[in-house]
Amino acid sequence: MRIVLHFTVALCIIFSIDCKVRQDTIDNAIVNSKVERKIDVATHLVKLTTTITLENTGKMPVKSFLYAMEPSLQNYLSFISANVKDKDEKLGISQSVVASKKDVSFWRIELPSNLDIGKTMTIDVDSTYAHALTPYPAEITQSQKQQVLYNGNVFFFSPYITKSQTTTVTTTNTAIESYSKSPKPVAQSDRTVTYGPYEQREAFSEAELRVHYENNSPFLTITNLERIIEVSHWGNIAVEEHISMRHTGALLNGPFSRYDYQRSQDGLSSIKTFKTVLPASARDVYYRDEIGNISTSNLKEQDDFVELELRPRFPLFGGWKTQYYIGYNVPSYQYLFNKGDNYALKMRFVDHVFDDMVVDQMTVKIILPEGSKNMRFEAPYDVQQGENQLHFTYLDTTGRPVIVIHKSNLAEQHIQDFQLHYTFQKMLLLQEPLLVVGAFYLLFLAVIVYVRLDFSITKDEAKESKMRVASLVEEVQSAHDRRSALYQSYDDAINKYKSTKDTNTFAATRKKVDTDYKSLTQQIGDLQTKLKNEGSDLAEKVGELQSSDRQYKDLVGVAITLAEKLVNGKMNKQQYLDNEKSNTAKREDLDSKMEALRSSLA
Repeated sequence: MRIVLHFTVALCIIFSIDCKVRQDTIDNAIVNSKVERKIDVATHLVKLTTTITLENTGKMPVKSFLYAMEPSLQNYLSFISANVKDKDEKLGISQSVVASKKDVSFWRIELPSNLDIGKTMTIDVDSTYAHALTPYPAEITQSQKQQVLYNGNVFFFSPYITKSQTTTVTTTNTAIESYSKSPKPVAQSDRTVTYGPYEQREAFSEAELRVHYENNSPFLTITNLERIIEVSHWGNIAVEEHISMRHTGALLNGPFSRYDYQRSQDGLSSIKTFKTVLPASARDVYYRDEIGNISTSNLKEQDDFVELELRPRFPLFGGWKTQYYIGYNVPSYQYLFNKGDNYALKMRFVDHVFDDMVVDQMTVKIILPEGSKNMRFEAPYDVQQGENQLHFTYLDTTGRPVIVIHKSNLAEQHIQDFQLHYTFQKMLLLQEPLLVVGAFYLLFLAVIVYVRLDFSITKDEAKESKMRVASLVEEVQSAHDRRSALYQSYDDAINKYKSTKDTNTFAATRKKVDTDYKSLTQQIGDLQTKLKNEGSDLAEKVGELQSSDRQYKDLVGVAITLAEKLVNGKMNKQQYLDNEKSNTAKREDLDSKMEALRSSLA
């Protein structure tokens, strides 16, 4: 029994009924003297109206009765309500549990007055079911018409005996492929199929009702809807809705041809356009998606509402889906009321998105002004309140409180007003203006300080000169190192010339090295001039380095001359070795001297 109770509590949360779960027993004193059931399956919703004439055959007055949900439909219930026939007064209805029928969903309906012994009362029970129709076949081509299948119960599924009953099924048109032809009598006329009348049926009677027919109405379902309401005490309420929708009819089988679609106007079950109804005071309306603004919309202002005709970027076929968001502003005086610091917001929980709409999942976020406290949400039906959040925008400090409400399986009957009560100190209205004034005050103060103070930095010429000298010296050292490496190139060329005696190759190599040597020597000379311009004493040391280098270069020239004489046979080998030894000693002395000069530049 505990499991059954938990299950029915979950049903109360899913369905749109203010129900209190209770355990009941079936009162056998109640009899359904006459029942008329009207099942409307002309759209993608199943709308069931049951007119029940109750009769009290017991010995005590009756205050309420049980209404059982058909097992084939109870998982699809979206909304249920009851009233006395031909009267607008709604009757109280609540979820109930019957121990003997654990797999059946029951609702207890309270009568407006006691049903006395032997008396009768006629009650209308209206219920709406979403996703109760099955596309059959499940896939169709672009040019095919959509056919669906409805499965239900021929008899009135009730815990009481029914004396007389009739069931009428209304379809979209006369294109009915097949329908259940028993139990008789059964008759078809145009787009309706009538079962009955049937006499003296026991409680919980069942017989399969199956209707297969053509239905090209828009099978459009909002899979997720997020409604954001931002309240401002400066006279405006901004509403924005983020909508994800899907065509839940027969899936499109095969490719989509835009040419055939425009030429033949096929795709009868596709969704080209739909109409959304906004409040009459809505203004600044926009319609966008992830790409940007969608221009295919048409806004018409009526006396009591604003009609927004929306055309998606592409027609929707079975299985196709799209996402978009719309927004608008309304004046707060029409929806926000206050007495002192106590405020009450009264708005629709959900707007009319399109005819016969179905919303699988919905989240409402209400953003209140910063500083609002003691929030209390009241809904006309059961909702699930999530954890409050904070929203930050311009000039906020602690953040704006956000009330989060969740609801699933909504239909048009859920277009009702909610109320949100909260407290707000009117002095807090000055917070944002004072923040703006303070920000401008600090800005002007900063400008005054900046204009009157001198933040300029005086240049230190001596320090900058030292930095320039250090950079020039580093360049001199780098150039000298590369020039010293050329002397090894001279020696390698001389040794190769002595072994190969190839005069042309030696001349070409020497010419290339000479060119590099002259370039580096010229570069060092230019750097020496810059050092002189800076007034640095290091310019003299660079001059000494240049002078020693010229001497070294002359000795390299002597080494080349000796090699040429040796190769040409003008000098024997012993004479060459003696002269080369003397030349090498002088070059080593000059190399040591230049290295010392280079080090002294640092």
